[in-house]
Amino acid sequence: MDIRRRRPPFSSRPPPSSAAPKASDALPLPLYLTNTIFFTLFFSVAYFLLIRWREKIHNSTPLHVLTFSELAGLVSLIASFIYLLGFFGIDFVQSFVVDSPPRERRRRLDKSVPSKPILRMSQGSVVALNCEEEEELVKDVVSGQIPSYSLEARIGDCYKAAFVRREAVQRLTGKSLEGLPLAGFDYDSILGQCCEMPVGYVQIPVGVVGPLLLNGCEYTVPMATTEGCLVASTNRGCKAIYASGGATCVLLRDAMTRAPVVRFSTAKRASELKFFLEDPLNFDTLAVVFNKSSRFGRLQSIQCSIAGKNLYIRFSCSTGDAMGMNMVSKGVQNVLDYLQTDFPDMDVIGISGNFCSDKKPAAVNWIEGRGKSVVCEAIISEEVVQKVLKTSVSSLVELNMLKNLTGSALAGALGGFNAHASNIVSAIFLATGQDPAQNVESSHCITMMEAVNDGKDLHVSVTMPSIEVGTIGGGTQLASQSACLNLLGVKGANKESPGTNSRLLATIVAGSVLAGELSLMSAISAGQLVKSHMKYNRSSKDVSQIACLE
Repeated sequence: MDIRRRRPPFSSRPPPSSAAPKASDALPLPLYLTNTIFFTLFFSVAYFLLIRWREKIHNSTPLHVLTFSELAGLVSLIASFIYLLGFFGIDFVQSFVVDSPPRERRRRLDKSVPSKPILRMSQGSVVALNCEEEEELVKDVVSGQIPSYSLEARIGDCYKAAFVRREAVQRLTGKSLEGLPLAGFDYDSILGQCCEMPVGYVQIPVGVVGPLLLNGCEYTVPMATTEGCLVASTNRGCKAIYASGGATCVLLRDAMTRAPVVRFSTAKRASELKFFLEDPLNFDTLAVVFNKSSRFGRLQSIQCSIAGKNLYIRFSCSTGDAMGMNMVSKGVQNVLDYLQTDFPDMDVIGISGNFCSDKKPAAVNWIEGRGKSVVCEAIISEEVVQKVLKTSVSSLVELNMLKNLTGSALAGALGGFNAHASNIVSAIFLATGQDPAQNVESSHCITMMEAVNDGKDLHVSVTMPSIEVGTIGGGTQLASQSACLNLLGVKGANKESPGTNSRLLATIVAGSVLAGELSLMSAISAGQLVKSHMKYNRSSKDVSQIACLE
């Protein structure tokens, strides 16, 4: 029996507290904003009237004689008091009222509610829309009367909002979303953080490879992927590294970047700011201004590039255990505000001018680095190359030179001097809640192979200058991704040494890439690539029959 069928329909779930009518429902503003306005109004006006009446008593002025400002204040005090009384009073009274509609409303419901509930399938479980309120919500979304994005705030139940939105999408498009799961996910955890207007979630299988022996420690690495053979191949690389004594990984640099673009009336004026920013005497002052934005963000360097009268300023800073894009942006904004005093003619065109460069292949990241810059190496013994990898040292060295180096050069590759680094990076990113789009620069990698110890053993290394990872914030907070980070021992922020967890995660990514490169190159060298993919990446199952059974 499918345990997912045990989830009760909406009609059996208690209505959310925010479903109760409140005085702020009539206002076209968010609830927290209206509350703030009326609270502030109530206390500020009360304070104003008390001061004024105290002055009247001191001056022997009759209290009933009101000026226009006092009259307006009195009206504002009464209005805010009525709002606050209505906001808290209605909810308080309704907590004692039996949850049943009034006689007139019940009579209307009896006429309008169909005799049978409206049924929809959701991940194998039947959800009943037997309440007029839920059906009306769907109709209002379909008609455009209620914006789809406002359902969470209006309903107060993220799961129910996702269901209503899902049903509205199906009616609008005439397409079924039956294969997309809905139940079994915590939609509250993504509200305002990860994904807007959800209608379900996508299942990606997670495999594990290892143990990966890296810097004397063993790691079991989770990989989320839909590509067959990838996990098995990377696992074979881990086995070869383990049998040869492990890999060594070194963090070269840790600096996230953001590069705003500013414009002046002349190129001469833009160059003056360039010289000012790159002057070492000014760096300490700018660092103090920048570092005010965060407890963990620390400015490391400023690099400028000029194009006519436009200046691109690349700020680099450490960001603790966070990936740090927002942290850097706040620090950059502080510096720009500070510079506006001495350079009032500076026109800030954008907080990002693509000289950063984020989520795009760029030479600046390949050369200067972005995020974590890492190099990882291992010496694989001749015996392991032959018995585990089923090839020879000389064949691997030759293939690496002709494929990863020469072939990539002929293709005009930018940071792509490797076999398939992005495969491993993407799989670990998805499993641990990283930004998948940052796979672009995080997969910059050059794989080197060389025969050592009189040509008997293989020295293999990967150099990755821009691995962008974090262990707090974004998707790392979700339950599944948090569990994968916990498996690696890098969950959350490191309180004793901020930044340690994210740096360790970057080295694990590089070590896993090393294993993946080693195994794939060996498969190509031995002529096993097609055979292995036919074994692990092709299914002979009758999928249509499986779908019918489900």
